[in-house]
Amino acid sequence: MGTNRPMKEFRCQNIRAVIWNNEKKIENGVISFKTVSLSRSYKKKDEDIWRSDVINNLRRNDLQKVTLVMQKVQEALLLDEQERDEEHEE
Repeated sequence: MGTNRPMKEFRCQNIRAVIWNNEKKIENGVISFKTVSLSRSYKKKDEDIWRSDVINNLRRNDLQKVTLVMQKVQEALLLDEQERDEEHEE
């Protein structure tokens, strides 16, 4: 318990969004919540090593890719929520 686990990942070229499933212990038990991380992969000049950084600043060429992966994240979160609501209604 308490571990942060990746639930789903969406990628568009060098842009990646990951949905994380989190749990937190509270007084009355455990609550579950989701977070999203957004990162960009790149290679430095004269190096053959791929690196990945959390995105703090976007480049113009990243905007469409970020929009696409974030739409997928939103779909996944909303559909997951809808499925849970439907399961509770049965």
